[in-house]
Formats: sequence, structure tokens, C-alpha cells
Amino acid sequence: MSIQTLKSLAEALAQKKTSSRELVTDYLAKIDAQNPRINAFITVDRDGALAAADAADAAIAAGSAGPLAGLPIAHKDLFCTEGVLTTCGSKILANFVSPYDANVVSQLKAAGCVSLGKTNMDEFAMGSTNESSAWGPVKNPWNLDRVPGGSSGGSAAAVAAGMVPAATGTDTGGSIRQPAGLCGVTGIKPTYGVVSRYGMIAYASSLDQGGPIAHTAEDCALLLNHMAGFDKRDSTSLERATEDYTRDLNQPLAGLKIGLPKEYFGEGLANDVRAAIEQALAELRKLGAVTVEVSLPNTHLAIPAYYVIAPAEASSNLSRFDGVRYGHRASEYKDLAEMYAKSRSEGFGAEVKRRILVGTYVLSHGYYDAYYIKAQQLRRLIAQDFQQALTQCDVIAGPVAPTAAWGIGQMADDPVQMYLADIYTIAVNLAGLPGLSTPAGFSGDKMPVGLQLIGNYFGEARLLNIAHQLQQTTDWHLRQPA
Repeated sequence: MSIQTLKSLAEALAQKKTSSRELVTDYLAKIDAQNPRINAFITVDRDGALAAADAADAAIAAGSAGPLAGLPIAHKDLFCTEGVLTTCGSKILANFVSPYDANVVSQLKAAGCVSLGKTNMDEFAMGSTNESSAWGPVKNPWNLDRVPGGSSGGSAAAVAAGMVPAATGTDTGGSIRQPAGLCGVTGIKPTYGVVSRYGMIAYASSLDQGGPIAHTAEDCALLLNHMAGFDKRDSTSLERATEDYTRDLNQPLAGLKIGLPKEYFGEGLANDVRAAIEQALAELRKLGAVTVEVSLPNTHLAIPAYYVIAPAEASSNLSRFDGVRYGHRASEYKDLAEMYAKSRSEGFGAEVKRRILVGTYVLSHGYYDAYYIKAQQLRRLIAQDFQQALTQCDVIAGPVAPTAAWGIGQMADDPVQMYLADIYTIAVNLAGLPGLSTPAGFSGDKMPVGLQLIGNYFGEARLLNIAHQLQQTTDWHLRQPA
């Protein structure tokens, strides 16, 4: 069966070849068939999806439909969705039904999208494997013994398995790009501040950014058109003119200068991943691009800086989950202090506790200057590296991850090894730059490999153009797991 894209489904709806209800019914059946094996969804909103599909069909018939009317999508389970369970993959929010929509949810709803449900994720978006979810690990559709990447692994796996044509994700240190790469789909993290964080349950506020995951760059551009935009409810939202991210999709790549950081192609990169990336770069050269070597000398500092800044912000953000106002509360306790301690101990998983402890430590008296301030200084150096490199090229390219997807449980006892899987993605978040992952072939054991493209601030349209042109001459993004 061929891949169904948002573009092709929109054309089928416009030509009255199908209805939104038929599409939604078809995808719900696919979720019923596949989700027990893959575990990509935490919540399926069957009744809500069918009601929204009927409303979309009525709007299409009346000629008042939004640009994405009737198209099925899914949301990562940290986007608050009115009337629907929003768990963040955590027991502490196991019973939380959001009273409002996140900005991303309301924007896509206004455009006519139909949400089928909420996808599984690493607890509070903390992880690179989607194994820390309270609802169990997500399986990679290409090999059910492998991880799909994280933390947006449920969204990437759902798209790769054909359970939904597109989904939302969030990226704090690579959590859209890495699962997109490991699952053989396309995902983009926009410039920090382009997509509103209102209603997106926070992990690390200065790093988190929402974005789309789909089969094609064109579908990502269509979704980003309605996810992006200024939101006065989010103090980190950037006030700037709206963009059409599809505008440059068909621009030729002749003369495009692609920088290849020598630090991304050195020790630690698996040979089969290197070969796949080289093959994708060769295709881009055929399209007229030229490649030059650049340097990002502080790349090795990105992981230590990130794992001070992100846990510090997480320890602050997650202090609100105290068993008082909403979320899990311990059933037995002697006083308020014990209620706090028991509720948080029972509600949070091991990885979240680990990062809260690290974050609290680096923010504590006597360590703030030594760790947190120093990490922020390193962050500035990393951002300067990118600006220097981008004076020598238009975009930067390299692998998304050092290896293809690894086995479930393989890094369970070695969190540092798991953190190192984000070596090529984390610096992009520290600098606030846009980054994209597009399929780039397969590893020696037939697992997907992702090519990462990094642009300068607000360079999303150019990244989508490059990926789209590559996807016009290759079929990696159209391959499906057995």
C-alpha cells in the first residue's frame, strides 16, 4: 500500500473521492490493528474524532472549510487538549483531563484538522528512547525489538506505521528529529519561539519547541503554516510576520552551500550511518549543492551544558506537581510534607527523578555559579560556533544520531550512553536554531537513517525546500515497514 500524505488526502477530500468520516474510520481501524503491537497511542479519542470529522465534512460541503479540513492527525501527549486525557507519559498526570487546548491544538483545530488521540512519549519528554513512559515503551515499526527514539517516539512510530498521516511533537534536545530519523519519517524543530509553548507541558522552558512529524517535508510545511505564529499568552513567543513555509519548496538547489562539521563525522559515528549520510549528500550534490567542511569546535560541550541547563529548568517546572491542585496524590500521609514527598515519589518515574535531583543540585547554594552559570556561558559559545560556521555556508548537514535504532532495554542501565545518542541534536536547541530530519537511507541491518539539516534563525522554509528536493529524487521517505 502506498504512503498516504496530508497533501494526497486533501486532494482526495477536495475531489469528493472520500469523506473525512471515511478517512477517520479507516485510520481508527489501523490504530486498532497496530497499536497493541507498537504502543504508539496512550489515548484514542474515537468519539471526538468522528464528531470532528462530521463537522469537517459539513464545512467542506458548505464551502466554509479550513485549509486542512478533515485531515486526521495525532498530538503528542504533552499538548493540553480540552476534554481529553493529557498525561505527559507520567503516572502523576494519569487522571488529568485538560480543561483547555494548547495553542498548537487550537490552531490546527481551527485549520480543520481532526485529532485521533494522544501519542505515547518519554515521561515529561525526558529520554531518547521512549522507554520511560508510564504506559510502557513504544516499539519501532521497522523492528519491534528496537526503540523508536524519543521523546516524541509515539508520534514518529504512529506516522511510520501508517496509523496516522502526521502528528505533532516537541523537541528539547532532538526529540522530534531523533525519533523521525530512527523511524524513517520527516520532522522539523523550528527556531525557538516560532511555535507557541502555551498549553505545552514544560520540560525545559528555554529549550522546548513544538513541531510537526510527517512522511514528507511538504506535509511538515503544511502543518507548520498553522502551528507557527505569535501568541500573546506565551512570553517566549516571537512577534513576527506570518510565513508560508511551502513557498520555497520548488526552488532549485543550484549553488546551495552545505557545511559539513568535521566534529559530526569523526569518532563515534557508525560506519553504516556514515555511508547512508554520504549517499544522501551525493544526491544533494547531483541537485546542484556544494559541500564544504566547517567546524563546530564546542560540540563536545553540548551534552554537559544541556544536562545542567535542562534538569535545572525541569526541577523548577515540575515543582508544581505536588499532589495539591491536580494530578496524583498519595493515599496515606501524616502531614503536608509527607504528602508532597509521597505523591512525587509515587508519581514520577526513575528518569524524571534523576533529572529533578540533578537540577535541584546545580541550582543549590554554592553550586549555581559553578554549574548553572558556567553551562549558560558554554551555551553562548556553542551558539557562536554555529554563527561562525554559517558565514561559510547556507545550511549545515550531518547525521541525526551516531547509530541506527538500538534494542529496547539496551541502554537501560547506562543513562549516560543514552544521553550521548543526542550528541548531534542537542547543540541546535542550545542555540535556538531550526533543525530538520529527513530519511537518508538505511543502516546495514535495514533500519532507517536520518539526515539532519540545520539552518540559521528563521530558516525553516529553506530546510523544508532542501528536504523536499531530496525527496523528489529519492524514495527513502516512501518506504514502509513490513
